[in-house]
Amino acid sequence: MKKRVTGIGGLFFKSKNPKASKDWYNKHLGFNTDDYGCTFWWKDKDGKDCSTQWSPFKDDTTYFKPSKKEFMFNYRVENLKELLVTLKEEGVTIVGDMEEYDYGKFGWILDNEGNKIELWEPVDQAFL
Repeated sequence: MKKRVTGIGGLFFKSKNPKASKDWYNKHLGFNTDDYGCTFWWKDKDGKDCSTQWSPFKDDTTYFKPSKKEFMFNYRVENLKELLVTLKEEGVTIVGDMEEYDYGKFGWILDNEGNKIELWEPVDQAFL
């Protein structure tokens, strides 16, 4: 079987005050925060640079819909386009259309409990 998820791409959660949350995590836990949250850099088993994003979202965001949860996970994947086709064939609910940016491709699905999951085929070099 081809690889599917290769790592955690991001942890996204709703916050009453995203700036205050970023400031708190910066002060107390040393997160190097910016407008988007904090990017954690690491290397995969082949020594390739990779990142995981931590981001608080405004509590009224619609980005996590149709899920009603206060959070959304982002998973790093390989071959997103093929994976979305396979997942659809397996009966997984696909949310919206795949989107492509200079930093990667994105797709969204719902898990068995209706949680929205973001799938990301990253281009980590875009951040370097």
